Amino acid sequence: MPRVSNPVLPGFHPDPSILRVGDEYYIANSTFEWYPGVEISRSRDLITWETVPSPLSTKKLLDMEGCLPSCGIWAPCLSWSDGLFWLIYTNVRSWNSGVWKDTPNYLTTAPSIDGPWSDPVYLNSSGFDPSLFHDDDGTKWLVNMEWDYRQRGKKQFSGIVLQKYSPARKKLTGPVKKIFPGSHIALVEGPHLYKRNGWYYILAAEGGTWLEHAATVARSRKIDGPYEIHPHNPLISSYGHHELTLQKAGHASWCDTPDGRTYLAFLCGRPIPGTQTCPLGRETSIVEIEWHDDWPYVKHEDGGHLTSDGIARNYPYDSFDPPIQPTEYREMGRCPPATHSITYTFDSDTIHPDFKNLRTARDPAVYSLKARPGFLRLRGGQSPISYFGQTLLARRQTDFAFKAEAKLEYSPDYFQQLAGLTWRYDERNQYLLAVTHDEKKGRIMNVLTFIAGVFERGEDVVVPDDGPLWLGLTVNTRFGRFRYSVDGKNWVELRPELDAGVLSDEHDSLGFTGAFVGMFCVDTERYAKSADFEYFSYTVL
Repeated sequence: MPRVSNPVLPGFHPDPSILRVGDEYYIANSTFEWYPGVEISRSRDLITWETVPSPLSTKKLLDMEGCLPSCGIWAPCLSWSDGLFWLIYTNVRSWNSGVWKDTPNYLTTAPSIDGPWSDPVYLNSSGFDPSLFHDDDGTKWLVNMEWDYRQRGKKQFSGIVLQKYSPARKKLTGPVKKIFPGSHIALVEGPHLYKRNGWYYILAAEGGTWLEHAATVARSRKIDGPYEIHPHNPLISSYGHHELTLQKAGHASWCDTPDGRTYLAFLCGRPIPGTQTCPLGRETSIVEIEWHDDWPYVKHEDGGHLTSDGIARNYPYDSFDPPIQPTEYREMGRCPPATHSITYTFDSDTIHPDFKNLRTARDPAVYSLKARPGFLRLRGGQSPISYFGQTLLARRQTDFAFKAEAKLEYSPDYFQQLAGLTWRYDERNQYLLAVTHDEKKGRIMNVLTFIAGVFERGEDVVVPDDGPLWLGLTVNTRFGRFRYSVDGKNWVELRPELDAGVLSDEHDSLGFTGAFVGMFCVDTERYAKSADFEYFSYTVL
């Protein structure tokens, strides 16, 4: 049977929380400063996935205005119990500005994955990566990593704490107990609790979310421990296997199929060949798990979970056998790719769910499909380095090689008005193809670059004052270049050549997202000048 290629959710999809309800699977991913918060994908076969409406799409449920890059939504947990979906999430307010982390944790529920989602319930702020476990006796327990500001380095990740949750009182109750300090790998976070054959299992991330990343498993007969670490820990890791396509394997969760097979969803990163930079961000992959003596192991095609030396084969692989395989895939002899080319038009009532904006709920007066039917009208917002009111709509970069293109109608009359294409990681690291105005030259365009916070403005390119402009970006794995056309047929490439590695977690200061490409509009004079986009296309090369 054809195997499924990893990653199943390419591009920025970190910290997967996988769940099965009936015959449908769900994965919830972190979104950090991108809005709406928490990406949830749905599948019936673990092969093809669709995005469902985000649960955190209103200011009441999520407000990240002013949050710094890589703050916001960290490591959600999606579960099902009592006829409800339960979503636990953290809205991180500070994390890299000193010894403290401000990590308020919340709960919202819904009878359907499509909502409506309840008002958020505040839980605690003692650490991040909270997860809710529904025991078979009806009790509910919250686990999260505990942050100890008094310590330094790895010791700040002081362990996993447990506390009971009361649905009736909508609050945590009873004592807090530290149930797991982690293994020798250290930096324990991302916990999930499971129960199987009378054992409680704690699955946690360790090693930091870089090349040393790993997923650790421990078990106990009692929920509050003590927990015994897996004899061949970690459950999964890429560390030491530099030849693998999937690096950074860790931060995982598992679920069972109706026939009892177990699948593990985990984050990973694919570096640009010859580098350690991952502009696609941390992605979601899946492997099958098999059980020996009530311990989970990564399942391999040849059936061997240990080497001849008794060492666990705990590394990820770049494809897996799905639990079911639709007839058409068997007939084709292959499973469909996880990415595809698409042209987005703006003649519907809603913006495609691939597109995200920054930090706050979308104002229809700023992101309008009605002001000019058939076009997306973006009203100018704050500068590309603002944490408050940027007007920007972008989608994940899901492929090393791709082309993006947009048709723009825009008539700026002041140099503080700019609109065009963006290829970005965050406010400190981004590239823009900006159409703007010069007092002497009229309508012009520039390539603007921000690399580790250093701003450079490219040479002025004069374009006609009237008429549409076609803007493009071509990326071939390591480098990209902007281009433009005044007729949609004849294209001119612009300098400079742009380094894709800049748009990665590894390039500048610590971060957790990935590259996005899309459209923006700035008006720092009066937040009023609008730009009209007729389409935006993304083509896999």
